[in-house]
Amino acid sequence: MNIKPIIPFEPVASEKIPIGPEWIFQIKWDGVRILSYFDGQEVKLYNRKLNDRTKIFPELTDMKSYMSADSIILDGEVIALDSNGNPSFHEVMKRDGIRRVERVEKVTQEVPIFYMIFDIIYINGKWTCDDPLEERLKVLHETIRPNPTIQLVPVEKDGEALFEVVKQHGLEGVVCKNLNSKYTINAKNANWLKVKNYRDVIAIIGGVTYRDGIVNSMLLGLYDEDEQLQFIGHAGTGKLTREEWLTFTRAIEPLKIHKQPFLNNPPRIKDVQWLQPILTVKVQFIEWPKGHSLRQPSIQAFVSQDPKSCRIQE
Repeated sequence: MNIKPIIPFEPVASEKIPIGPEWIFQIKWDGVRILSYFDGQEVKLYNRKLNDRTKIFPELTDMKSYMSADSIILDGEVIALDSNGNPSFHEVMKRDGIRRVERVEKVTQEVPIFYMIFDIIYINGKWTCDDPLEERLKVLHETIRPNPTIQLVPVEKDGEALFEVVKQHGLEGVVCKNLNSKYTINAKNANWLKVKNYRDVIAIIGGVTYRDGIVNSMLLGLYDEDEQLQFIGHAGTGKLTREEWLTFTRAIEPLKIHKQPFLNNPPRIKDVQWLQPILTVKVQFIEWPKGHSLRQPSIQAFVSQDPKSCRIQE
């Protein structure tokens, strides 16, 4: 490979959709960031950490079949769908998590993927990083021939409307991009913004872990239809201040118990202090795959709610 792999440009987190004619908006696909490289002879695929994924995603390696260039670097997201046809990080990790090459063929049949391309960084021996996004998108659309596996990410002008669609379908979020922006390698800045579609749940605290004598994470649960407390995930980040963590640490002293309150066994239970399941907390999350834990849970606030009303909604 005559092209050295790069660390991609990243968006900055934002809570608001920007306004102005210089902005365009795209769905933020919940998958694995993959840059595809063709130097005229060889194809390579790398993730954002520069790990080689060429053998993991063989469907993407026949680049001549979906692009017209002598050499190229494309930026995009590899996604996989759940049984309902929605993008699922849990599903795509069944592919990206393969460690034995001999398993690739079997898992490829079980978990089909899609490559959602959104940028072009290099073409025909020329870097396009300094070209404005508007020009790069034009070149991208002239170069790529989409097929059932290879797709160009659509561009929208109404960010608020797109975000409403994202919320309706439970997608990850929206990426907002300035049409005048350059592609800055191994960097992030406010020319690209990501606005995530967080969902929330009121959960019951069934256990905690400590660091230096202060609670630093919670084990969370909800009741099922049989009145059994089901573990749904760990959470240790969010909006609680240090003072709130200290107050919580003192408040749970009389609630400590020896037996875990969850029906199912949480992972990583070493050094967990179990609690009577009576305190509740509001938690934000990105995804909750059926049969698995909350993804990217973030503690928002303690709430006063009857724990018996905190139930799994089928």
